[in-house]
This record gives sequence, structure tokens and C-alpha cells, in this order.
Amino acid sequence: MAKVVMVSGGGRGLGAAITRALIEADWTVSLGLRDLSQADAFDGAVSAHPFDAIDPASAPAWVDATVARHGQLDAIVNNAGILRMVDFDQGTEDDLDDLWAINVKAPFRLIKAAMPHLRTCGTGRVVNIASTDAKRFRQGTSIGYSMTKHALHVLTQATRAAGYDDGVRATALCPGAIDTDLIANIPGVTPKADRLTPETVAGLVTMLLALPNQASVPELVANTRYESLI
Repeated sequence: MAKVVMVSGGGRGLGAAITRALIEADWTVSLGLRDLSQADAFDGAVSAHPFDAIDPASAPAWVDATVARHGQLDAIVNNAGILRMVDFDQGTEDDLDDLWAINVKAPFRLIKAAMPHLRTCGTGRVVNIASTDAKRFRQGTSIGYSMTKHALHVLTQATRAAGYDDGVRATALCPGAIDTDLIANIPGVTPKADRLTPETVAGLVTMLLALPNQASVPELVANTRYESLI
């Protein structure tokens, strides 16, 4: 029986590449989407469920709907995220609140709702799409974004600790700049030719989900530029 994975933000950009890679790897994919029509791009190969990262009730509802539809839950990929420029000179309190709500609180709720199922299956997997900004602060990046990605990294560590004895393995995947719309209009980012492709990062996600319990990877950093400290 195919294993079942939930992917947040799986309808476009990096999330769509992750979804396609997991379908090709014979996973059964449950997408959590604000716009359910995004699932049409996968020609019926996924199940689509309402999910809004800022709605606390939608996380457990999506988990319950996935288990009801597929009979099990084996993995979560927390991919949905936003980037807002928040530092000491720009950005608002609302921008900062949105970053925390979507990049940290939503993954926390999903993991909390899914943990009983991940423990039960004995090989539960969680991949949190963090960033190299979860590993350090670099001048010119959003302080608010980096703060939330650091928090997501800690959430990954806590997930490993909570579920390890029951076979749950969690990884903070920390890529550098990815060639998606998320950074398309941000000045000073890695040149387009040097960015990771969504397909490369999707391949890393697929690899991490396939590893056995004996190969636990707490974090995986994929640099796009030389950085000696990460």
C-alpha cells in the first residue's frame, strides 16, 4: 500500500514540484489548499482539501479528512510559507504577525494534529521547508523571515524529540535561494542562474522521506553560495 503524505502549499511553485516528485515516487498525496482548483494540474493524482494556514481549525480538519479518505497518514511536508520584508526600517507589525502565523504556527498545528498518526505508523516523517536563513542572519535579508525560519528549525528539533521512540523522523530542509515567485521581486538575492531549481529541492524532499529510521537527518543545508559557517 502506498504511503500517504500531506503537503501544504502544494499547488504551485516549490510545492507543486514537491507534489509531482512524490507522485512519481508512488506516494499518495493529500494537498491542503486555499484554492482547491490548483489540484486540477495533477489530473486526479492527488486528493485536495481546504487548508488555510491562518485558520487554527483547518489543520486538524485536513488531517482528519486525509485519514478518512486514505486510511492512514505517514508523512507531512510543511512547505507553505511567506516572505515579507521586516527589519528595523521597513515592514509592519501586521507583516510580522503574518510571518509567524504562516511560517511557524501553521506547521506547529499540523504536526500536533498529525503526531498520533505518525507515531502509529512507526515510520512517520516530517520535512519542514526552512531556509539557510534558519541557520544564520545575513545582512539585507528580512529579520522577520529569518526569525520565523529559526523558530521552524526549533520546531523540527522538538518534533524529533517528541516522536523519535515511535519512529518519527523530522528534518529541517534549509535550501538557499530557490527560483520561484517567492523571491522574484526581492532586490539583491542570488542571481537567477545560481538559484536552486524547485525540482532539485523536491528531489531532496523525496529522498528524505524515503530514508529508513536508521538514517535520521535532523537538518539538510543546500547552499547556493559559499558560506563557511553553515
